[in-house]
Amino acid sequence: MNRTSIVRTSYAPDADLPVNTNWREDGACTREDPELFFPIGNTGPALLQIEEAKSVCRRCPVLERCASWALEMGEAHGVWGGMSEDDRRRIKRRAARNRKAA
Repeated sequence: MNRTSIVRTSYAPDADLPVNTNWREDGACTREDPELFFPIGNTGPALLQIEEAKSVCRRCPVLERCASWALEMGEAHGVWGGMSEDDRRRIKRRAARNRKAA
């Protein structure tokens, strides 16, 4: 059996979100192999890769802007702004719970 995965990624911002992507040019990640920031899986070697990517993020001058962008845009894959996919999911779940409680 042949399985095909379809991944839909949208880089088109919502009309009401201000978009300034020039900050990306200043990212520490621009001097690294992009593959580092997109590990396959979340166990074993992938965990080491995630930590290595996060260490690059920690020394990045645009860390906060990158993290905000990833959350605003709903980026589902890779390490962005020092956050893994799991980190961003946790933040989104916590925000949803807080909205329900309010």
